[in-house]
Parts: sequence; structure tokens; C-alpha cells
Amino acid sequence: MARIAVDAMGGDFAPRAPIAGAIQALGALAPEHHVELVGQSAVIEAELDALLRGEFAELAGVRGRISIVEAPDVIAMTDKPSVALRGKTNSSMVQGIKRVADGHAHGFVSAGNTGAQMAASLVLLKLHAGLTRPAIGTIFPTKRNPVLVLDVGANVDCAAEELVQFARIGTVYAHALLGRDRPAVGLLSIGEEPEKGNQAVKEAHQRLLGAGLHFLGNVEGRDIPQGECDRGAIDVVVCDGFTGNILLKFMESIGPMLIGLVSQVANLDPRQIAGSLKQLDVDEYGGAPLLGVRGVSIISHGKSSPRAIKNAIHVAVRAYESGMTDEIGRRLAESMPQATASGTV
Repeated sequence: MARIAVDAMGGDFAPRAPIAGAIQALGALAPEHHVELVGQSAVIEAELDALLRGEFAELAGVRGRISIVEAPDVIAMTDKPSVALRGKTNSSMVQGIKRVADGHAHGFVSAGNTGAQMAASLVLLKLHAGLTRPAIGTIFPTKRNPVLVLDVGANVDCAAEELVQFARIGTVYAHALLGRDRPAVGLLSIGEEPEKGNQAVKEAHQRLLGAGLHFLGNVEGRDIPQGECDRGAIDVVVCDGFTGNILLKFMESIGPMLIGLVSQVANLDPRQIAGSLKQLDVDEYGGAPLLGVRGVSIISHGKSSPRAIKNAIHVAVRAYESGMTDEIGRRLAESMPQATASGTV
């Protein structure tokens, strides 16, 4: 049984999108799963009642699996993370993550302020021993199997050792949630040769060769849509958050562009094309886990639709049920026993 806390006040379309997403998620999940809607109780109650009486009347039975957690403050998208943490401790985001830290919930989902969610997750959930930074991991659709790319925005600049850490936590995610037996890791660079890239990438390449991972070497941007490079299929791609965020936003634009072009040329309804290309729809994957913290914290796009929130909740459930967070800690302890022994975080 998984109990997932959802930030009912987070995102451009809150409170409707997160609440509708929670209803849809519970409608598709086994009956033992539960959602906590965190935020302003009166607002949540009114929206929940309206949705269950109207658009989602056929799912009215899930109401018994939804609880409301009062959190009067709201962190705005424009709030600085440090200010939000100090001045809005009773916000839906902080209280939702605190539910996970205290063991009352098994995961947290928000489409709110990403910086504040990262900061609150770091403070309340803390990093696994041996890590210096967390990473946001996002699933990219490819010609073959989906590929996990990290980091896609948590860290603008990264040292070589941090890229190696991302590779380690990325392989655990790929194994636990994507079902890859021996995840293959590629290091994103401007060429496949080991000497290509900036100093951090070149140093990370050398370190990854001796990290005990299934390291394919450098991969290029063109390899990601294919899901493979000359050395084999790719499961995990590692890069700094500056590069990864640019790559993510570029990839997010491809689906709508293709749908528009094909519908114009073939004179088809865009909805028909969208159904065929749903693997390019960012809502299909819902949310990205903040990997490296000691708890499940799922970051969703600010413009997330109810379907995106629904899928993000499903990601949170799978992350909890797979034991992904504990497995990351165990794998790090095996690969970096000196860091665990010294209590480095």
C-alpha cells in the first residue's frame, strides 16, 4: 500500500489539475492506495466535491481513499527557494515533503516551484551518504526503449565526481523502475571519443571506466532519440543540469511540432496524430524524481495537466513499491564504503 502526498496548491492549473489528477490516479490504482491532498482545506474540499459530483462522478467511490492535510500557505512560482523555506513553513509543499520525512506518506508529488521543492527535499529528506548533490531524472522517449537522462535541471555546473554519482543513482532507477537488468550508461558529450568534451566530462569519462558500471563511453545528442550508440543500447544518459535542461525543453517541443506538421501535410485531425505519437507527449511520463534524496519526491512541470499529475502519482507509487530509494542507498554504500563510514553527505 502506498500513501502519496500531492501538492494541491502547486502548478499553473492548481487546485483543479492536481486534484483531478489524484482522482484519476486512484481510479486506475489498486484499492489499497491512498492520496493525501495537501493545501488549503476549504479550497480543496470545494474543488474535490465539484469534480466528484460532475466530471468524475463515476469515480466518486475514490473519495474514501483521499484525505486532506491542512497547509494554509502557498509557495508561488516566483518565490526564491530560501525565502519560501524560511517564511512559508506551513506551505503545501513544505508540509507535503515533511509528511514523507516523518513517515506519514510514502512519496510527494508537486507541479509547483521546482527550486523550492529541491531545497525542501534536501533539508527535510536529506541526501544519501556519499552524495554531494541530487539530480532530476527524466524519461526520454526513443526509437527503442525509453532512456533516463539526468541531470535535467537541478545542478547547472557539475564536477566530474558528481557526474559519476549521477551515473550510479541513474542505474538504480533504470533497474528498479524501467526493469533493465544491467543498465548501460552513456556520458553526454560533443563527440564519442574520450578526449572530447569539457574538463569535467573528460575527467568523468576516465572515472566511469573504473566505476564498476556498464559504461558505454561518450554518447552524442543524436544517439538519444535512437536509444542506442555504436556500442549498444543506452539506458541512462548523464550530463550536467545546464545541458540536460536545454535538451529536455528541446525534446518537449518536438512532439507538438511533429503533430502540427503531419496534420497539415496529411490533412488529419491533430488528435489522431497525437494518439499515434503519445510516447512524445510529456504528460505520458508525468513527473521526474529527484534522485539522491532519502525519500520519493516527484517534480512535475508547472503546466502539468490532470493526466500528467495522474502519471506522476503512478511514478511515485512505483518508486516506493520498488524500494528505489533504499536501493540507491545500498548501492552507494557498496560502491563508496568510505563515504558511508565517515557519514559524508
